[in-house]
Amino acid sequence: MQQIPVYVFTGFLDSGKTKFIQETLEDSRFNDGERTLLLVFEEGEEEYDFSAYPKQNVNMEVLDQQTVTTKQLADLSKKYKAERVVAELNGMQQVGDLYMRMPEEWVVAQEVMFADASTFMAYNANMRNLVMDKLVGAQMVVFNRLEKGCDTMPFHKIARAANRKIDILYDYTDGSTEYDDIVDPLPFDINAPVIEVKDDDYAIWYRDCTEEPEKYDGKTVKFKAQVAMLRRDKDGMFAPGRFVMTCCVEDIAFCGIPCRYPKPREMESRSWVMVTAKISAEKHKLYKGDIGPVLTAIEVVKGAEPADPDVATF
Repeated sequence: MQQIPVYVFTGFLDSGKTKFIQETLEDSRFNDGERTLLLVFEEGEEEYDFSAYPKQNVNMEVLDQQTVTTKQLADLSKKYKAERVVAELNGMQQVGDLYMRMPEEWVVAQEVMFADASTFMAYNANMRNLVMDKLVGAQMVVFNRLEKGCDTMPFHKIARAANRKIDILYDYTDGSTEYDDIVDPLPFDINAPVIEVKDDDYAIWYRDCTEEPEKYDGKTVKFKAQVAMLRRDKDGMFAPGRFVMTCCVEDIAFCGIPCRYPKPREMESRSWVMVTAKISAEKHKLYKGDIGPVLTAIEVVKGAEPADPDVATF
């Protein structure tokens, strides 16, 4: 099956998505004859100017992101014999919902979020779940309409809280651009003989460890967690973890890591334990074929409830 790359551009209305896509399709390095299906799920004031494209190989379709079906997308791909897809998404819809309806052969090659700096903080305060939805999966976020010399740290903190790997670009009103080069230190010592994860830092450690398991391979970690049993590994394993909230109550999920332990049945589900374990980077069913962290318990101490047992956050 021939895969079709999909370039996704997200952000709220008037955030600069259309302007960027227009300029990209005007660039002969990107638009060099590939048959392109341009999907527009949100129409703003800007309009696409097809006369400016070096190759007349772009076909646009305006669709409703909330109701579009897999068959519709597949039919359009076949109709235009698309070799790639460029999609401008509706900022008021969840990105993942559309991904679930994409044809099997469509593969997201890149996802970029655009944000108007003058309205971003208001969106983050009032629609944080939608802001986080876009930041979590993006490879890059572009904060535009910034005044030169303004404080960019509030934008940096929000973006990196959602996605530690995201590239951040600041686009200023004077026409200049600047990449964010701030390196965020982890709140624990990854090179210590035992990595001690404080209660408030579990979410950060879990995300970093699952995103880059090889970095932790062979290291020892110590943290407080709740006991969760694994359905397929009832004997010899359990999954210590915590409930983690990324942005709002609706997205709370239990984030645990499979752990080898000879007596899991002696523990009560949802009880608190202090786990000291060796980390290895390997495949496990929880990771659906990918490599992830797997623990081998050195010590498991019962009754280690943290001072604040509520959900962990970033």
